[in-house]
Amino acid sequence: SGTIFVFTNKRRIAVKLLVYDGQGFWLCMKRFSQGQLKWWPKADTRTYTLNAQALQVLLYQGHPQRAAMSDDWKPIVAK
Repeated sequence: SGTIFVFTNKRRIAVKLLVYDGQGFWLCMKRFSQGQLKWWPKADTRTYTLNAQALQVLLYQGHPQRAAMSDDWKPIVAK
């Protein structure tokens, strides 16, 4: 379905991405060499939806809700 599941550890010094490609799962991990993840959804929300641009901002230590991003210009549809 193109969904990427994103997790972090308690100290928020690493992010893991879990993706299914049709044949198996990919697990990618990014560990921040300095500091912690600057933004993460509140603990009371079980799921939080991000688009690709917002995920990229998150991985670069930004705040997706505060980033000035343009709208997606073309919807992506898997067939």
